[in-house]
Amino acid sequence: MSSAVRSEPSAASGPVPLGPATAPVGRVGPLALGLLGLQHVLVMYAGAVAVPLIVGRALKLAPEQVAMLVSADLFAGGLATLVQSWGLPGIGVRMPVMMGVTFAAVTPMIAMGSNPEIGLAGIYGAVIAAGLFALLVAPLVGRLLPLFPPVVTGTIILVIGISLMRVGVNWAAGGVGNPAYGAPVYLAIAAFVLCVILAITRYGTGFVNSASVLIGIILGMVVAGFFGLVDLGHVASAPWFDVVRPFAFGWPSFDPVSVVTLSIVMIVVMIESTGMFLALSEICADPVDEARLTRGLRGDGLGTVIGGIFNTFPYTSFSQNIGLVGVTGVRTRYVAVVGGIIMLGLGLVPKLAALVEAVPQCVLGGAGLVMFGMVGATGTRILGAVDFANNRNNLFVVAVSVGFGMIPLVAPAFFRQMPQALHPLLESGILLCALSAVLLNLFFNGLGSTDEAREAAIRQAKTAEAH
Repeated sequence: MSSAVRSEPSAASGPVPLGPATAPVGRVGPLALGLLGLQHVLVMYAGAVAVPLIVGRALKLAPEQVAMLVSADLFAGGLATLVQSWGLPGIGVRMPVMMGVTFAAVTPMIAMGSNPEIGLAGIYGAVIAAGLFALLVAPLVGRLLPLFPPVVTGTIILVIGISLMRVGVNWAAGGVGNPAYGAPVYLAIAAFVLCVILAITRYGTGFVNSASVLIGIILGMVVAGFFGLVDLGHVASAPWFDVVRPFAFGWPSFDPVSVVTLSIVMIVVMIESTGMFLALSEICADPVDEARLTRGLRGDGLGTVIGGIFNTFPYTSFSQNIGLVGVTGVRTRYVAVVGGIIMLGLGLVPKLAALVEAVPQCVLGGAGLVMFGMVGATGTRILGAVDFANNRNNLFVVAVSVGFGMIPLVAPAFFRQMPQALHPLLESGILLCALSAVLLNLFFNGLGSTDEAREAAIRQAKTAEAH
């Protein structure tokens, strides 16, 4: 690896001092690469494990199964990161990209898993099929960029954040189904976690600031332990080492509507990844042409296929880590390679996954208000660049699309009379919003140019804080 590392230029400044800004990557020693790789993992950790916790608890899986989802998520995320950063023939953008499960797939997957005719087997079948779909259409995504200008993507990301906020609020109150739901102790601990995160964000610097959510969860768990709210029984019984087995929940099944639903999600994910790759190319002074962009999008597709095989969900590049590249100045892809190896190792430690599962929901609630709120706020920031003053039609695109996105949230029985097979699509406010925003934008504004769409995607990626 060392000879390959020396071939790439890099800069270094920030939390881990590595010498002059013009220093070649060869001067970034193994210890520094290890620390920076760990830093990338810690920055994304809370967001990475949130999706298996949300889905597992929504589907009322046993604690051991939820812990297994966490292990699988880290393990498959490590593999997906290696695919993107190290690269395979024709696949992988080969830049410092860390991969994690996208929040965009949460609500449709919960709708699928809640249907006994689909269940987890149907979720994983749809994930695998959507990943294969992404592999096939990756060369065409650049041509789809004009369908997703900021007025569309900003609206979709806003609705993703609002939809997830329900999860954070229920966590803060102790979790749906908890007999003591809304107990003052739950609300107080959630408020404590929220205050810790806000304080670190305000006064912390460098890595501490970037890892504020993870630090808040750790301190919140300590406080919850004093109130007897932390049950470590499953942690004690969990083994220190175990392999992540493919198809642990059985052989996948392929429901057509579920496959189409997650394929639509993958289009949104790839559009977002396109902006991330283009923004990262500017940060790293490493040009991304159409062929390389296609390889990166295929990396998203293969990572998602890996996720379905190893009992987890669709993957995308995490924007927090792209921001960290700019903060540290270390632009070598081998930092992400090290981070991917660390994620692989963490996925092989069930005791750690059991510890994550043991975090009380009220603790996660305080963090969730920040994580999910930041997703919505990112959508708002993107919409801030939209011209509403001179193009009043953009207001209608946002207004109607947000309205469609809110239907499953405010009226869960709205589509009850529709065929059961359509529920994964109709019960996802994110997908309803996406379809509405794309169609309304075409109706009001028509199709823009590809060059304008690329520039808008770069600007959008630079404003992103979370998925």
